[in-house]
Amino acid sequence: MSLAEITARIRKAEAAAGRPEGATRLIAVSKVQPADRVEAVLQQGHRLFGENRVQEAQERWPAFQERFDGVELHLLGPLQTNKVKPAFDMFDAIHSLDREKLARKLAELAQAEGRCPALFVQVNTGEEPQKAGVLPEAVDAFVGLCRMLDLPLAGLMCIPPVEEEPMLHFALLRKMAERNGLSGLSMGMSADFEKAVAMGATHVRVGSAIFGARDYGAAG
Repeated sequence: MSLAEITARIRKAEAAAGRPEGATRLIAVSKVQPADRVEAVLQQGHRLFGENRVQEAQERWPAFQERFDGVELHLLGPLQTNKVKPAFDMFDAIHSLDREKLARKLAELAQAEGRCPALFVQVNTGEEPQKAGVLPEAVDAFVGLCRMLDLPLAGLMCIPPVEEEPMLHFALLRKMAERNGLSGLSMGMSADFEKAVAMGATHVRVGSAIFGARDYGAAG
């Protein structure tokens, strides 16, 4: 499937949901993708990309950013506290704020630098033990803590359990965001992004549907 086809499907889903055109931003998830596939998407004019690992982004993006203006990078994967500074410097948004220690480290840097990437709180809507994210019952308190630390919260993010209906998780995330006065909803991936758009997603994270299946072996 092409970038143009994905974009057209997003616009169609926006229209069906009565949302303004362009209300949902498409994050092209370039993690573990070969450089030529990423460059092909850049050549088509797309500028918003998502990476899962700070180190991979550091290796890949500086050269592309020299050649292509206006690239916007979002960190989607877990962020270790010892990688906060390079992540802070490299990314325009971080979608995986999920614990107090990380919030305090980001706040410390934000105070020192006078700026901060946009932040999404990752919510473990399925309460899965193997997944990162704030549990639903702890979201309000965690958002309160982040605001006390003067962090620029953009919204909430979730990754629904693969075996469950994603709409239920998207609805839960939207309810929590509304309750906390947050407008950003980072939800929906290759298999369910149209459902996410219908539920109000402001950012959908699509990788394999744009780039093709990932070749983890080739990526090392």
